[in-house]
This record gives sequence, structure tokens and C-alpha cells, in this order.
Amino acid sequence: MAPRRRRSTSTKAGDSKDSSSSSTQQTTTSSPSKRIRGSDAPTTGSSSSSSSSSSTSHTKSDDSLVVEELCSRQLVCTSEIFASNLTAAPLPRVDADPAMQAAMLRRLAVKLHQEYADVQADLTQSYEQLVSGGPVPASSKVARRSAAAAASVEEVRDEGSFDRLLSAVPARAAPQEGGSGSQALTLYSGGVAAASLAGGGGRLQLSAASAAAAGADSAARLSQSLIVRARQALPQPQWHAPWKLMRVITGGHQGWVRSVAVSPDNEWFVTGSLDRTIKIWDLASGKLRLTLTGHISAVRSLCVSERHPYLFSAGEDKQVRCWDLETNKTIRSYHGHLSGVYSMALHPSIDVLITGGRDSVARVWDMRTKAQAMVLSGHRNTVASLLAQSPDPQVISGSMDKTVRLWDLRNAKTDVTLTHHKKSVRAMALHPTKFTFASASADSIKQWELPNGNFLQNLAGHHTIINSLSTNREGVCVSGGDDGSMYLWDWDTGYNFQKIQTRVQPGSMESEAGIFCSTFDRTGYRLIVGEADKTIKVYKPDDEATPESHPVDYRPSVLKRSRY
Repeated sequence: MAPRRRRSTSTKAGDSKDSSSSSTQQTTTSSPSKRIRGSDAPTTGSSSSSSSSSSTSHTKSDDSLVVEELCSRQLVCTSEIFASNLTAAPLPRVDADPAMQAAMLRRLAVKLHQEYADVQADLTQSYEQLVSGGPVPASSKVARRSAAAAASVEEVRDEGSFDRLLSAVPARAAPQEGGSGSQALTLYSGGVAAASLAGGGGRLQLSAASAAAAGADSAARLSQSLIVRARQALPQPQWHAPWKLMRVITGGHQGWVRSVAVSPDNEWFVTGSLDRTIKIWDLASGKLRLTLTGHISAVRSLCVSERHPYLFSAGEDKQVRCWDLETNKTIRSYHGHLSGVYSMALHPSIDVLITGGRDSVARVWDMRTKAQAMVLSGHRNTVASLLAQSPDPQVISGSMDKTVRLWDLRNAKTDVTLTHHKKSVRAMALHPTKFTFASASADSIKQWELPNGNFLQNLAGHHTIINSLSTNREGVCVSGGDDGSMYLWDWDTGYNFQKIQTRVQPGSMESEAGIFCSTFDRTGYRLIVGEADKTIKVYKPDDEATPESHPVDYRPSVLKRSRY
């Protein structure tokens, strides 16, 4: 029977509640309803609840809490919707972290600037009135755009939460303008209106002077960022006349011509061959002047001294010889290499000779005493090419271990090691006037800047084993390949302006169409090439060619150019 009494009591309480609610509704329709914000308790306005039982009072108290919670959640949801529409982020509550409140204020200022940048004239006045709760001019675009935002701001200000929010934000010191005790927190200094928070009043204010200065600075930065900068024009290659075959020297050597050098006076040149002989030729007529014998294997490298009447030769017989051109005899021999000597270079300012070979080292010799001054070790394979110059790095070596080394000759150690090549470095060339050099391998020809060995560009396209590399003062670079191809490049831009395919002599096999050595004469207008068909070919520029007859067809592949 107890459950029945509980149901009847509940029913009576419900009936009394309904009657009291109806009477309360009639009483309170004319009075304005109170707003519920945060933890403010709602009023029920009912006076008949005192006559209810204890269980009825408990039930009504629970209902009031539910109504209060629902109203509070509704207001919070409305506030967050307003904040998301205005600042693209939920509005922090009063008890939120001060850093979050400061971030909200910054987002608010940025949003206002982004949304109302086109109404710069009335933005300051409208925003001041919007924040302070005053009326906004009806003609203002801000009023037309942000009616809902103004209502929400006024609602928040009526509750006092906005003032508490501002007072909780830590202020940052700013330049003092009016008084000695004024401080301001800059909310947004990059727009038309710079919002600042005064430390004394806790009220959001706008400074016209600071806004103008910040706006001018922002406009200057924006104008610099929006400047349409002209595209950098690619360097255009210099026009070079095509080269043509001038002379073919045959009947001299009985083997591959592996080395060539020109005299300082530009009257003769010398060649070394696989037939173990050294031959001196007249440059003007191409006639044989002299034959030197003494090597017992192929002569791989030749150098003519500019300071002495000496000729230096190196061969696969491990010998390095010094020939006196006045007596045409060997006067010195430099012993020390453990295997064949493939490369050689003369220092232009001191009496030093550098040789490299299959023993993977470069040896520095005193030219006068035949003594070995130092050994430059570090390569792991044959040193196939050497360069020497007066400024540092004074010695540059290229090896079949795919590296190029720049040497400190004073301390006999490596300054820089260039590991960009993927295949053996068989040839190198210094530019006569510029402080740059090029190294060649089967993958590409690479240009470097001295003294640090900075990579400049690739001369790509000669896909073969490159045995020789030469350049002249006019900026013409010539690479000779193992398949008989010869490419002519513009040094500055890497433009390949001519390709020449050598032709073998009658009676030779097609496989003998290979270029092993090349060099320019002292004028740069004669190119001497030693080939595998035992001939020596001399090339010169075509005098009848003009830029109209042979135009430059430069199509740089910038997007396809690799880093190394």
C-alpha cells in the first residue's frame, strides 16, 4: 500500500504544481524576465510552493536546477556561436587562462581589420562605440555588417564579464604618450586601427596616432611584398664561330697520340705517343722537326717550361724525364713512382714539378735537384689529371676514384675534396683569365669556382668517356670523347654550340675514332688534337661564319638542371 500512497502524493503535488505554475505565469507575464549568465540562479516567481510537502519541494528544486542549467548552456552556446562568427574561435570564459584571453583579443582585432578594411574612414568611431556599448551610426558599414556582433558585445558588457575579461589580461609596457603612468597592451598593430588596452581603466581603446603610424608601417611592408619583381634574365651565350678542320698530320706516330703540348713562343708543339717516341712539330707548317727517344713505354704526359728551355715527359714506364731543348738530351730523371705516370703539371712561378700516376699519389719534385719534396696522398685510385697555378689552391688533382682534390701545397694536405662526380675524372682544365676550372668525367662536365671549389654549373650532354678538356681566352671549351666526338661549349653559359665527329683515316678501324688529348695554342685560335688513328688534327675557327649564318639556338633546360 506504500507505493500507492506515494503515487497519490506525487499526483497531488503535480496538480498543485500545475495550478501554481498557471497562476505564476499570469503574474509574471508583464514583468521582464531576468537574464541568466554563468552561475546566476533563475527565479520561479511561485508563492504556493510553501504549502507543498517535503518531497514536493525536493522535486521542484531539482526542476529549477535543470531549467537553470539549460538556460545557462543556451546562453553559453549563443555566446560561442557569436565568437566563432566574429573571431573564428570560441570566446574564452571569464575564468579562462589569461593567455587565452589575450589571444582572443588579438584574434578579435585581426578579424575586425580583415572584415572591415574597406571602411577605414568610420572604423575607429564605430569600433569605439561598439565596444563601449554606445549607438553605432546607421550609415556605417560596420553597423550593417555586425548588428548581431554589437548586440552580443553589449550583452556581454551588461553582464560585466567583458570588463573582468579585460582586467584579467596582463598589460605590456608601451611608449608613454599622455602621462607617466599609462601603459598599453598592443592587440593588433598591423592594421588601420591599432587596438590598445589601457592599464589604468581596463577598457579597450583606440589610439589614432599609433594606428596611423602602424598602418603606414604595415602598408610599407605590404607594398614591398606585393611588388612584382622582374624575372632575372638568363645570361645569353657569346656567339662563337664554328670550328673546322684545318690540317691532318699523318705518317708521324705509329701508335695512339696520348699527349700534346705547345711551346711558350707558339712556334712548335710536341706530341707523345704509344710508340714510345716524342715528336716536335712546326706549328705553322705541320712539318716534323725532331724525334726524341728514351722511354720504354707509352708517353702519357708532356709539359714545356716557360721559365727554362726544358721539356718534361712522363710515361707508363714509371719514368719522369727532363729534356734539355738546346742539346736534345735527357739531363735529369725523377725516380719515385711505383707505377705508370699518367699526369703532370708545372708550377708557373716556382721550380716545382707535380706528377701523378697509378700509385694513387701526386708527387712534388724539386726541378733542379731531382729530390722529391713531398707526397700528396689521399686519392684511392689513379691520379689521371693535374693542374697547377700560382694562387691557392696551387695544386688540383683529379682521380679515377671520382673525386677532385684542392691541395694546400705549403702544408701538403687537402683543403677541399669534391665528390660530385659519379665516374672517373680523367681530364681537367683551368680558365686562362677567370678563377674557375672544369673537370670532366663520363657523367658530365662540371665547373667550379676557386679557391673554395664552389659548384657553378653542369655542361651536360657529352655522354661518353671524356679524355681531354681544353679552353681558351675567348671562352671556348672543348671536350674530346673516347668515341671520336668533340663538343664545343660556351664557358659562361654551358651552351653547346657545336658538335664534331672525327673521321678515321683510310685503313683504320671505326673503333679507332677516339680523341685522347687536345690543347689550344698560345693565341687560342688553333686547336691541336691527338687521336687514336695515329693522326694529329688541327682545327681553326671558320672565318666566313657570321651570327646570321650560324645563329645561337640557346634553349636552357633550367628546370631539368640538377644540383650537382
